[in-house]
Amino acid sequence: MKKDIKIPEVKEVYLAVVQEKHPEYNTLDWNAYIINNSDIDKDTVLIVSKGYSDKKVTPPMRHSLKLLPARSYAKIEYLQEKVLALNNEFKVTYFEGNTMFEKTYVFRKNTINTKALQPLPLMTLKGVLVK
Repeated sequence: MKKDIKIPEVKEVYLAVVQEKHPEYNTLDWNAYIINNSDIDKDTVLIVSKGYSDKKVTPPMRHSLKLLPARSYAKIEYLQEKVLALNNEFKVTYFEGNTMFEKTYVFRKNTINTKALQPLPLMTLKGVLVK
């Protein structure tokens, strides 16, 4: 039964972490975003994130988006400075029509930093990107 379930390869959906100025507190915060760089809307987007290392694991955080339109992006969560020293994993599941897609994105420990910033698809900001 399980072998009969086919989950197609995810294309043109990325995860990015961007450093942004918080408007109220005037601090530089790291925020995770999901980017839909395809021409197809994504429905019922479910994201489960956690940080982990050999000795530590954060509680999982669950997020959902009813719709992630084509050629758009959405903020997922704020990342505290402490979790940047951990591997940060984002498991993403979504639908295109009746087809389910799933992919796990991992930002390795200490790779989220200002030296790793690069231009991001669709966004005018620079950030750390995982494809």
